[in-house]
Amino acid sequence: MGTDITGFLEYRAPQGDREPTWYTAHNLGSLYGNRDYDAFGCLFGVRNHANFRPLAADRGLPADASATVSARFAQLTEWYGEDGLHGTTWITWAEVKAVDWDERAERPDSRLHQYRRTANGLRLTGKSSWSAAFAEAVGLRRGEEREWPEGSEWLVGETLYRSVTLRRKDAITETGEWQPVWKAMESLAAPYGDDNVRLVVWFDD
Repeated sequence: MGTDITGFLEYRAPQGDREPTWYTAHNLGSLYGNRDYDAFGCLFGVRNHANFRPLAADRGLPADASATVSARFAQLTEWYGEDGLHGTTWITWAEVKAVDWDERAERPDSRLHQYRRTANGLRLTGKSSWSAAFAEAVGLRRGEEREWPEGSEWLVGETLYRSVTLRRKDAITETGEWQPVWKAMESLAAPYGDDNVRLVVWFDD
């Protein structure tokens, strides 16, 4: 079973003499519709197989969330039950802007990266936490997991297995599927300010 993300972009606007109020600007689903565990781990610590230091993990639903977000979260909690949703958190545009995208994960990826040799060099074909062919080649028992030093590699048949440490920009690329989200947040920040724009998310399996 896979893990999916739900979220909303919010902005905070002044209300005269009253406390500024958060409003919903976009449903995340209109900007991003993928299931990318490297990105989920890098940003929010969910399905963090790549072992990143999460940028914004388990902060919970903001107490001052917009009416739309609060209502949708309450509705889904009722549908899924108290344990159905997890990883609820949020991140501001100011925090996203401050990210060092060259920062490396804290440890090598828990999954070995698999490559095939081509005329143009190695081509990534997948990432796997378990491979029967690899386990047999190196003497692992079924289900046994081990952390391998970065750069370790094995050629098994036509597949090259390698231990790799990812950088944040490997998980969230400059031209990847998160860019529409960042552009929308940046546009909202122009009139409202970097700290007054945030992404609120939660996950379900």
